[in-house]
Amino acid sequence: MKKNFLKSSVENASLNILLQIAFRCLTFVVNAFVLRHVSQNEIGITNVRLLLLESTILFLSREAFRRACLTDTLHHNWPKVINLIWFSVPLCAIICGVCGYIWLRLLSQPEITVTTYYEFGVWSIIISCIIELCCEQLYIIAQAFLFVKLQVVLEIINIAVRTIVYTTMVLYWNGQNAVLAFSFAQLASVIAYTMSFYIYFWYYTKKSTKDFPFKTMRKFFPSFIGRKLSECVDFPLLMLLWSFLKQGFMKQLLTDGERYVMTFFNTLKFDQQGVYDVVNNLGSLAARFLFKPIETAAYFYFSQLVQREVPIQTQIKQDANRIKEAASVLECLLRVNSSIGLIALSFGQAYAKLVLFLYGGSTLATGIGPVLLQMHSLAILFLAVNGITECYAAATMNVAELNKYNVEMVVLSVIFLFISLLFSTFFGGIGFIFANCCNFTFRIIQCGRYILSQYKNTDYNPLNGLIPKKSFICCLIMSTIVSMYSEAKYYEENKLTHIVIGGVLFLLTTSVWLYEEMPTFKFLTKVYCSKHN
Repeated sequence: MKKNFLKSSVENASLNILLQIAFRCLTFVVNAFVLRHVSQNEIGITNVRLLLLESTILFLSREAFRRACLTDTLHHNWPKVINLIWFSVPLCAIICGVCGYIWLRLLSQPEITVTTYYEFGVWSIIISCIIELCCEQLYIIAQAFLFVKLQVVLEIINIAVRTIVYTTMVLYWNGQNAVLAFSFAQLASVIAYTMSFYIYFWYYTKKSTKDFPFKTMRKFFPSFIGRKLSECVDFPLLMLLWSFLKQGFMKQLLTDGERYVMTFFNTLKFDQQGVYDVVNNLGSLAARFLFKPIETAAYFYFSQLVQREVPIQTQIKQDANRIKEAASVLECLLRVNSSIGLIALSFGQAYAKLVLFLYGGSTLATGIGPVLLQMHSLAILFLAVNGITECYAAATMNVAELNKYNVEMVVLSVIFLFISLLFSTFFGGIGFIFANCCNFTFRIIQCGRYILSQYKNTDYNPLNGLIPKKSFICCLIMSTIVSMYSEAKYYEENKLTHIVIGGVLFLLTTSVWLYEEMPTFKFLTKVYCSKHN
């Protein structure tokens, strides 16, 4: 079955972006309402302590399997790949045991006056992670065989169940027992997500699909093909998996480093963690709406077009158009992401206080919150660039390059944790954002060097996508100055005027950007249409 990878990647990204916008708008409104009923201490426990446990377990358990098993899917021996994927479940159980002991026995426990359901919350995360890993092989198959709409629908189910259960229970208990409500919502959403996967594929295997290699549900479970390990699993994928596993530990430290520091070293109290998390979530809306689905689709796209073990020069000789397309798409994605990051940086300076006021009320808009959000708008720019460069590097590096990159990540992780601890001790929550900016900068430099070396002595330089147009930069500078003047003059007296001025400036800036980048969007549209036809 010849797959159209670019078409699928574009569909996947676009549908996920629309999904994220629709449901994040819904959850944004719901969270703004709930935020006025739940204490900042409980927000700190659920959104920092417990969600850190979930992200740690899931990232270490499944990220490496997804990256390895979605490489060159056209040539997979699927029974061996299925066997390999199921190793993620016992791995998850081991990680759950270690992390559960740390979260319940070694970390400081919340006071009884804050919540009495912390231990139940930890167990709910552990159980939900194991349940979710039991459908990991179905997720990878859905990705490999381009079940784009299925993944969107299941994500809708996951978010909807989580939001409905959590909001209903919080309102029923009048803002009390938010940790307990979070725990039940976590379990309910994961169970619904997993069951939906199995129900769909049970139905799909009943249909007569010649190109689909899984004819019965039994094919989705492990099978003993031979006595030796190499006979039961895909050994080259196993080696690639091991490289990603080693990289995963370091990447997780870099991704959630500030949460580990504030959790293990108690640099912030639970209520301060709650404020930081609210600001971080607001500042990360662009990452969740746009950057993450784009990165997910881009990784799959690049992993199919660019061969890991073959030099670019050799691939150009074999199929120059394919590599030209990959380099051009990379350049376009860098240009789009970096432009979005610059817009966020420009308008984040003058509208941070207003956004926090509208979202969480006057309490959230006073104190350190607005400064945190202003600094976070700078981190968005680095995050936008790092996401694309890192996903391309991870999708195209060979095993030796991945191992070298892992060593560099170890050094970088140690430096990042030290900087996070040092800056947060002196500057509080702002120090974490400074440390994150340093972290993203180092990672961008690493991946940028790899991209430059890969395309050395070729006609392509995808990093040109990082250079914005002069008129766009001038427009951003003007918008920043005018909007900051508007905040100083109108915020206290007439917020509506401040909002109108910001809206006009935003339309002007985005119009200039879209006009200048019209060739970029025309190219992506042309490539998409050619693949579609």
